[in-house]
Amino acid sequence: MSVPYETAAYEQPESPESPEEHLARLLGRALNSFELPDEAIRRLDCALAHDSSLHSAHYSAGLHRSTYRHTWLLADGGALTLWELVHNTAPGRDPQHEVYVDEEELRAATARLPLPSDTPEFELPVMVDLAPAPEPRHEYVPDDSADHARRLLRRAENPDPPGDELATLLLRTAFAHEITQAFGRPGRTGRAGPNFSLYEHAFLLSDGQEISLWEVEHTATPDGRHMCEVYASEDAARDAMERRAASCG
Repeated sequence: MSVPYETAAYEQPESPESPEEHLARLLGRALNSFELPDEAIRRLDCALAHDSSLHSAHYSAGLHRSTYRHTWLLADGGALTLWELVHNTAPGRDPQHEVYVDEEELRAATARLPLPSDTPEFELPVMVDLAPAPEPRHEYVPDDSADHARRLLRRAENPDPPGDELATLLLRTAFAHEITQAFGRPGRTGRAGPNFSLYEHAFLLSDGQEISLWEVEHTATPDGRHMCEVYASEDAARDAMERRAASCG
């Protein structure tokens, strides 16, 4: 039986947005949304969770373009990504939004933009490229972190939680921690289908070492109840999330 969830630690600064609402907003602002394949839109009808991140940005002489990656976790256990291009190179300099189903189409669209080339002759060029999945910067808070680790491990219901050696290390030496959401949004009452969220619990140990536990919170259970699973790596947590989603398909 899982321990009641610590909702205060997971409050989001913005109102949660369902996968359907996020998709509708994205398609509503994209000038070329009618060009997206019908098959992709049909697959997104069964999305369980979503995640968005800035992929890259280019600023030069008053012109700019940014690209965003929007990923949805599907009920069949797969994932689908749409790429959004935002730029102000059209007459009038108003922001324009375009959306593409793969990165090759995104690159082709970006190459067509009338942005100055990045050459030494061009005055004050600025290029900013962000890594697709930057490592989070933790801001640790000393707050009875060993007890937090104990409660997190206690509510894990998966048959393969982190091993005893890792648990003992955290319980003995963790003195600060931070919780960040890595995927999904908190579930909303009345929304059909299971909800998925992924959290990273990062711990700072007394010797300066950093260790993270990855928590999957979902309602993909036979009776729709909340379930908590805890893993020692992000890959293992995401694999578990995909397996759970596939079992609901």
